[in-house]
Amino acid sequence: MAMLDAIIVDLERAAEEPEVRVIVLAASAPGFCAGHDLKEMTSHRSDADGGRAFYASLFARCSEMMQMIVNHPRIIIAEVNGIATAAGCQLVAACDMAVAGAGASFGVNGINSGLFCSSPMVALSRNIGRKKAMELLTTGAMINAHEAMVAGLVNKIVHDNDLVDETMKLAAKVAARSQAVLALGKRAFYQQVEKPLDE
Repeated sequence: MAMLDAIIVDLERAAEEPEVRVIVLAASAPGFCAGHDLKEMTSHRSDADGGRAFYASLFARCSEMMQMIVNHPRIIIAEVNGIATAAGCQLVAACDMAVAGAGASFGVNGINSGLFCSSPMVALSRNIGRKKAMELLTTGAMINAHEAMVAGLVNKIVHDNDLVDETMKLAAKVAARSQAVLALGKRAFYQQVEKPLDE
């Protein structure tokens, strides 16, 4: 929950600062994001309501952040090192673009714990083919960076040691473009992609 809150605050601030031209989401740890903190979640099972209020709040906050990424006026790039699983994979899928280190791996493996990753399913199924999305969701299998690129989850794979530099090169290309045009184009892209062709 603390990470969701921090990202939301930073995204809100970045939307108001004209000098912010592109956003890169990156991890300071060896892995990009493993999703929700299961220890945090299970600690609320002892709440009077069995954790229902906390879970509702957590998933609402997560949904708010994911939608904020899509609706944000800046282009947001995921810089993926290590693993991106469950809501972490959803985070990659929610971003406008993604650069992955060669050692990155991706999955929506809630099924392995008796859960279906229904929230990550939304962003995932809007970014990759239905059959591959269903395979990942129902088997809990992990895919490597190459498979993720073939599936359409990432734009580019680079050597792990070059990940930061290559992501910054992509970010610099985006940052050099008109911010007004990018904001308009991003909004139009996400609006049109869900509409029937005649609209």
